[in-house]
Amino acid sequence: MARKLKIRDLTLRDGQQSSFATRMNQAQIDRCLPYYKDANFYAMEVWGGAVPDSVMRYLNENPWTRLETIHKAVGDVSKLTALSRGRNLFGYSPYTDEIIDGFCRNAIESGLGIMRIFDALNDVNNVKSTIKYVKQYGGIADCAVCYTVDPKYPEPTFFQRLMGKKKPQPVFTDAYFLDKAKQMAALGADMITIKDMSGLIPPRRVATLVKLFKQHISIPVDFHTHCTPGYGLASVLAAIVAGVDIVDTNCWYFAGGTGAPAIELVYVFCKKLGIDLGVNMEAVAKINVELREIRKELNQSVFGTEKPEPKPFDPLKDKLPKEVEALFDAAIEAAKRDDEAATIDACRKIEAYFGFPAPNELVQKAEIPGGMYSNMVAQLKQLKAEEILPRAMELIPSVRLAAGLPPLVTPTSQIVGAQAVNCALDEKAGRAMYTNKSSQFVGLVKGEYGKTPVEIDPEFRFKICGVREETPYDTSKYQMQPNPELPEAGGVKLAADEKEVLLLELFPLVAKGFLTNLKKKAYEASKPAEPEVAPAPAAPVAARPVITGNAVTAPLPGRIIEIKVAVGDQVKADQEVLVLEAMKMENSITTDYAGTVKQILVAPGETVPTDAVLIEVE
Repeated sequence: MARKLKIRDLTLRDGQQSSFATRMNQAQIDRCLPYYKDANFYAMEVWGGAVPDSVMRYLNENPWTRLETIHKAVGDVSKLTALSRGRNLFGYSPYTDEIIDGFCRNAIESGLGIMRIFDALNDVNNVKSTIKYVKQYGGIADCAVCYTVDPKYPEPTFFQRLMGKKKPQPVFTDAYFLDKAKQMAALGADMITIKDMSGLIPPRRVATLVKLFKQHISIPVDFHTHCTPGYGLASVLAAIVAGVDIVDTNCWYFAGGTGAPAIELVYVFCKKLGIDLGVNMEAVAKINVELREIRKELNQSVFGTEKPEPKPFDPLKDKLPKEVEALFDAAIEAAKRDDEAATIDACRKIEAYFGFPAPNELVQKAEIPGGMYSNMVAQLKQLKAEEILPRAMELIPSVRLAAGLPPLVTPTSQIVGAQAVNCALDEKAGRAMYTNKSSQFVGLVKGEYGKTPVEIDPEFRFKICGVREETPYDTSKYQMQPNPELPEAGGVKLAADEKEVLLLELFPLVAKGFLTNLKKKAYEASKPAEPEVAPAPAAPVAARPVITGNAVTAPLPGRIIEIKVAVGDQVKADQEVLVLEAMKMENSITTDYAGTVKQILVAPGETVPTDAVLIEVE
């Protein structure tokens, strides 16, 4: 009997998030669903990650509708999967068990079959609650161990060696990852995923981990990776040869590059290996017809350009040239004999033949997620400070080590990357490093996100947070988001039911705008049509405010989250006056001046450029 390998398709979540900024709208999703019903994937990742935020923020769509619509179309043919950040769920803050309970219950009632649960620190304590509630409501708990590597520390100088300084010992060993997997299995995990969010795991390492996991735990093992640094396809092949139970793939036109490997290439390998995927590849070919058009639509609407696409390929119909066929055979033989270099070489040649993006050598050498690198580039362009990118990249290992060596995955990749940028900007301006720090970095160092892989120096914690002791997040102090009545929508509540309340909890700013617009539209549609009236004359353009006192300005471009003072308030120097969201982080803005707040020139939700005057203090 042929060995079976299960396939989790990532196209509609991680695939579109990795390559097309999570901009697939419901109509585009709907075009693919009839064929997904026939494709017979073991699982389809369709929710979580950036999907709930993005569909509200950019598409004005309801995340719950997205999940329910897909489930209605696909039924129980494939298990629908979401990606969840443990106690942080889809957001950036730790939540109470009450929120986690409600969220898991509603997700499973809406059609979710598998919740993939990970913690950005690999702190197993942070996944306990989600495992409990997912299983309680009949879902499958897929617990992910986040793969990461030790930083490349600079060599100690002669004088440092003389003083006895040594390079730190490796932390992320095979034993470390196995221990995390065993702890999660003991908590009731139904499967374990080796989650290589950065595509950094080479073939030999994943083969070793798969064999270790299979030897020591009795539940299925899944492998998730990306192709950015050039290991993805070779490492998936090595995992298959090593006996992995499930692999994550994308359909052809959303595969490769920053995404996961293509199902079509995995199919060719498995056919040669005598492994049955159980996937209807004829239906996959029909999905690809739609995805090719959707890819063109997204390239134009999101990027305003046509990114090169891979050569069309249908493994059921297209005959491979002999030299390419030979590359597949060579890759399999190399993987079987654990020849890592030859496996990588053959797989990269296969991808090059089909026109998939070449490996990103910068990401490969830096050993950071591709998304983290691209975020840093975009942020520095906004700041008009691209020249500090090399220094910010240099600072990542030291910032990461100082913060307890967290794995670089959302949200810790953004927290560490943004702080490295802040440190480089401080240095350039002649300030002490860590003068500017996000509230998320403070929370990470304080202990609010959980246990870091290595202990944080109490003196560094005091410098950043003002306390020396590790201070976990106190969920007893959690306050629910306000749910006011909306006079402009006939007095209805902002959040009408539990699902909307949960959106408000997880995405306060985005959900508030989305739900307000939803209620206003419904209210307007319910009113009888009114006779047309002549438009009112345009209001005169307001004169620019005159600043005679001291100005508190924006140190970087961003969006106003919260204003902490009112006109007439007395403020002290270094007092927090405002919170600015920038680089996906919340930055506390303080005043350099004591005095009275004379003017507040911005409002919550407003986007401001660098050096914009925010508050006047007199």
